[in-house]
Amino acid sequence: MTTNLTKQTDFDAIIIGGGACGLMCAVQAGFLGKRTLVLEKNDKVGAKILISGGGRCNYTNLYATPQQFISQNEHFCKSPLSRWTVEDTISFFETYGIEGKEKTLGQLFPVSDNAKDVVKVFTGLCADLGQEIWCGTDVRSIEKTADGFIVSMERNGQPETLSSPKVVIASGGLPIPKMGATDFGLRAARNFGLRINETAPALVPLTITGKDQPWYEQLSGNSIFCRVWNDRASFEENILFTHWGLSGPAILQISSYWRPGEYIYIDLLPHQNIAELIQQERETSGKKMLLAYLANLFTRKFAEALSDKLPVDKNLASLTKTDIENIDQLIHQFKVKPAGDKGYDKAEVMRGGVSTDELSSKTLEVKKVPGLYYGGECVDVTGWLGGYNFQWAWASGFVIAQGI
Repeated sequence: MTTNLTKQTDFDAIIIGGGACGLMCAVQAGFLGKRTLVLEKNDKVGAKILISGGGRCNYTNLYATPQQFISQNEHFCKSPLSRWTVEDTISFFETYGIEGKEKTLGQLFPVSDNAKDVVKVFTGLCADLGQEIWCGTDVRSIEKTADGFIVSMERNGQPETLSSPKVVIASGGLPIPKMGATDFGLRAARNFGLRINETAPALVPLTITGKDQPWYEQLSGNSIFCRVWNDRASFEENILFTHWGLSGPAILQISSYWRPGEYIYIDLLPHQNIAELIQQERETSGKKMLLAYLANLFTRKFAEALSDKLPVDKNLASLTKTDIENIDQLIHQFKVKPAGDKGYDKAEVMRGGVSTDELSSKTLEVKKVPGLYYGGECVDVTGWLGGYNFQWAWASGFVIAQGI
């Protein structure tokens, strides 16, 4: 195999992955006068930035704190998130022409509603700062040497080998393989003997199979504001019924805390008490049928779907104490046992990844492999839905840039 070695002094670091973390790392390194090379497998950088938020990119969340991140070490993210804060993110993008607007639950989007503007900030800065980006480059392996690393790749169909004193792995996680996601970061970690915490799809729709599936299928397209919870977490947002199960923001959120075989619970009428509402209504409209009453609280279709679970053919006045207790139980503690999830094809992010025990929380450098850094999604730090994972990506990219 023909190889082409560069001098170690050509680049201060090679960054593998041109996503949010890798691009921020390159730009921040450039601000410090360091020269980096970004290697991106796709034909353009920022693929997941471009599809995030429906193509609008919710690039941070105003309420981001370490409490919204999942990790086997819940304290690990505190240092990076304190060194690059939400205010830093807002200021950075404003400096380069992106004003933010707040939407649901603190999500911040560009006023333009165009994710391309976010990517242009980075590609423009990389060009201005002399940071190189090679797209269409598939990194095959990383080898540690006495004075740095050898990075072997295939670029435009040709094998190539580069050397660098430092390497940053910001190659993302496993979700959305059709967009180029691979397990490279995890494979490289295994090759270096690093521990990997169990990975799984996160922020992902949940599936219902078997005898219960037709009930969910008939409600496909119905969206309801709910509280969804289990013994680990609770979220209040919309759920969406689909022909294969449940989706919507609240379901995506709880999915990160759900494990196969477990139940989740749904309060279909949060902040209200269905038993009290029925009691009030029956005092003035006792002849109203339960079906008609429920159709006022929910959609008609949803009320009809409850007909095989509740006595909807009774009027409110004739409901017994047991009837009302059953209604209360179903409305406020609707019990669901998902069969599984929709997998990495439909997941927003990956849960788990390179164990934070392997990394310095100050620099994100691998403790046992000096000069090697991990950032972004392939690290065992997973944020909630709504801009949190971008905040982690920006923060980890910034922190790494200080050390390379």
